[in-house]
Amino acid sequence: MRIGIEGQRLFRREKHGMDIYVLEVIKALQQLDKKNEYVVFVKDDEDKDCLKETDNFRIVTVPGGNYALWEQINLPRAAKQYGVDVLHCTSNTAPLFPTTPVVVTIHDLIYMEKSEGDNTATLYQRVGNQYRRLIVPQVAKRCRRVLADSEYTRQDILKLFRLPERQVQVSYLGVSPKLAQSLKKERLPEIRQRYNLPENYFFYLGNRDPRKNMRNVLNAFGAFTKVDGDVELVVTGKPPVFWDELIAKPGNELLAERTRFIGFVEAEDLSGLYAQAELYLYPSLSEGFGLPILEAMSCGVPVITSTTTSMPEVGGDVAVLVDPFRPEEITQAMITLHNDPDLRRQKVEQGLRRVESFSWQRTAREVLATYQEVYASLS
Repeated sequence: MRIGIEGQRLFRREKHGMDIYVLEVIKALQQLDKKNEYVVFVKDDEDKDCLKETDNFRIVTVPGGNYALWEQINLPRAAKQYGVDVLHCTSNTAPLFPTTPVVVTIHDLIYMEKSEGDNTATLYQRVGNQYRRLIVPQVAKRCRRVLADSEYTRQDILKLFRLPERQVQVSYLGVSPKLAQSLKKERLPEIRQRYNLPENYFFYLGNRDPRKNMRNVLNAFGAFTKVDGDVELVVTGKPPVFWDELIAKPGNELLAERTRFIGFVEAEDLSGLYAQAELYLYPSLSEGFGLPILEAMSCGVPVITSTTTSMPEVGGDVAVLVDPFRPEEITQAMITLHNDPDLRRQKVEQGLRRVESFSWQRTAREVLATYQEVYASLS
């Protein structure tokens, strides 16, 4: 069997959830499957060293303009040219008129509804969401199998698109052991100096996507600073568009002083940022899975996350769950964990045990079984 894998965003330098998914699944498949042939279709980009070819894995650069043109025209053309038997599209969308049977991973359906805080979305995000609203319903009905990141997402897909139960399967994401393995104690002082980390801090992976709930995180931390002024908030990326407006409000002087935006973080440094934090904040409004929950746990950090969508499924009874729409609940969770070192230690130990249940090897086995099932149905 010759399998094509869509990896349009694979070589992006700054990788997010879907980019990490395709990279880790391919790496796990390279270890697992030495029998079948694979063709990974990519766009030319900065991080070409993140994946190497092996005897049965070939990387093919498919030229093209924007995302839609590449996916709808160039990808199916390349799949036909290279004679793939099954094409796996890994990032929610897929060609409407494929030249080969398709398996699609739908990570979430958040874009199908107007999200909270949508007025702060960038033009790029709005256009992307509109494209997904148009494409995903058609793709879900036409493809041979849909892979969902969580049972929550699976039920969402079944309900919205009215698909047969057997067509949609859950395949949990994993957490890379390399993340924790890259945590070398001798590097921690270097990472602390490189990013100018304070002695005590809460960590938040900044993202301008409105559903990541940055406004409520910042409001919650602003309230926390009035209770305890010794902890700072470290945020990756740049300040949000509403930052100046937020810190100009009376009473937010400490928020401005005790929040650090540290810009882009290299992947090999991420574990050090997690590990030196007192706790990790992930009170997202909506997720299809919530990979950073597991990443933080694997690095020995207590996690505050949301009661909504897939996050209780991923965090289990280990994460501290809050209503993400209520900043006061986020603040109270910060206070509770900050004031109770024994509880933090308990959460760390439980988290390290929990991540053992999630591996990319298991994800790859489930994905490969889906390829085989689809291929067998063709004969």
